[in-house]
Amino acid sequence: MAKHPATIYICSSCDAQSPKWMGRCSECGSWGTLGESVRPVQKKSTGSTVPAAEVETLAEVSVRSEDRIPTSIREFDRALGGGIVVGSVLLIGGDPGIGKSTLILQVAGQMANAGQQVLYVSGEESSAQVKVRFERLGLKTPNVKFLGATDVDTIMATSIQQKPQLVIIDSVQTMQCADVDADPGSVSQVRAATAKLVDVSKKSKIPFILIGHVTKQGNVAGPRTLEHLVDVVLYLEGDEHHLFRILRSVKNRFGSTSEVGVFDMQRDGLHEVANPSAVFLAERHETNPGSVVTAVVEGSRAFLVEVQALVTRTNFGYPQRRAAGFDLNRLQLLVAVLMKKANLYLSNQDIHLNVAGGFRLNEPAVDAAVCLAIASAARGKPLATDTAAFGEVGLAGELRAVAQTEKRLEEIKKMGFKHVLMPVTRLSHAPASLNLIQAGYVSEAIKDLI
Repeated sequence: MAKHPATIYICSSCDAQSPKWMGRCSECGSWGTLGESVRPVQKKSTGSTVPAAEVETLAEVSVRSEDRIPTSIREFDRALGGGIVVGSVLLIGGDPGIGKSTLILQVAGQMANAGQQVLYVSGEESSAQVKVRFERLGLKTPNVKFLGATDVDTIMATSIQQKPQLVIIDSVQTMQCADVDADPGSVSQVRAATAKLVDVSKKSKIPFILIGHVTKQGNVAGPRTLEHLVDVVLYLEGDEHHLFRILRSVKNRFGSTSEVGVFDMQRDGLHEVANPSAVFLAERHETNPGSVVTAVVEGSRAFLVEVQALVTRTNFGYPQRRAAGFDLNRLQLLVAVLMKKANLYLSNQDIHLNVAGGFRLNEPAVDAAVCLAIASAARGKPLATDTAAFGEVGLAGELRAVAQTEKRLEEIKKMGFKHVLMPVTRLSHAPASLNLIQAGYVSEAIKDLI
């Protein structure tokens, strides 16, 4: 008796499979993402007739550096590791209105001005709308060609015929394959369209930039396999109420994933920020309690940011803890350390923490600055205006060493600071003009500086 095809349920978020429907995916925890699919019954193999493929010895393979196309936007090239690699596929995501399309239009304009052909494919806008956006940004379009299409096969054929140096797809959720029976933007359509675009990019050596929509959680809409198919995944981060934008690389097969590009959003587009430290500290008021400058490292660069804290007596039974640009759970932990190890009474105090400029800090080197900012705000005493601090804080209240200490000290010195609070660390080279205040515990740091 012939077996009927088996019914399985596939998660649209992580592609996990389940034999029965569940309201919540057991792998990624997403709700309502399991969809029904039919798995055909596999026939028993009676013997393979496929010939064996040829293999290569890695020791005999010649390796050369990837050909890169510079975009003349240094911060964009920095996030990519030096430029766009020929034959690569880039995916850029970000919240609506954050500036994704603006940044990609500027990339297209700069490459076109350099004499390179760019094909702009849009499934959402007409050629007139795209040209108006180019003109608003003050960009010339002599070498930019437009294609208004959503059919992937048409886009592939046009790309092969035109042979541009760059193809831009805006956006990948509007693309569709004729051989896939699903609506545009569905999981199967996005996966199939991206797979075809990756294939034509590799074969024709044409780089593609895909613009992707994001979900409420901040991830690129569609299956997670979309990020696995492409070579580079970039996220444009920032608060729509702030001017600064951070271009962060979360996947890069041709470079480091720790590099970031910093931009300033203006009316005429995104402007590169060559010196982030000066920009982030431009509006700092030096005599305010609760303000501490710290040094963070992103990729190959270090820059200074201001950490602000506000401590007020609570009007409720349970004190509030709020953080903008910093992990709230980490803040709760540091507050507990300050209460237990530094004898700060904060049980009846609301604590609000903010990273000025809309920048988000994730590394543990910021712990010392956060603790000092809270202590300064609680006691109403500001730190010296020429003092910076960095270091990780442990549960015992100890200050722990962090990576790339010398690079942080060089940036602090360059910005004119005289004193640095840091953990006890052996340094191979320290700037002679800096007064290094090395403390073993956060309680010692508070006594020395506040």
